[in-house]
Amino acid sequence: MPKYLLSIYQPEGAPDPETMARIAADLHRLNEELRDSGSWVFTGGLHPPGTATVVHADGLLTDGPYVEGKEHVGGFWVITAPDLDAALGWGRKAAAATTLPIEVRPFRDVEPY
Repeated sequence: MPKYLLSIYQPEGAPDPETMARIAADLHRLNEELRDSGSWVFTGGLHPPGTATVVHADGLLTDGPYVEGKEHVGGFWVITAPDLDAALGWGRKAAAATTLPIEVRPFRDVEPY
């Protein structure tokens, strides 16, 4: 079954504690629904972009995100879905749970070596 990346785009900073508690509960329900459906592969939340290190082809290391912006990838899911429409359905649920934009992108098929 095809795999899809659902990326959470979030602004800098955190919401107030009450809003964060509601979002956390909604995310827990969404993750349980993904697991129960068999679509869940894994998920992860990321530390703020200021914790990033960029590794360049010449070996140079630079602090911070590669691209500066008002929004950043704050977390993601890798899911399986029978098709793009099903993946977009999960993206809609993720957007509702997080209250943030979700980018849904299919993985390319890669032949094993």
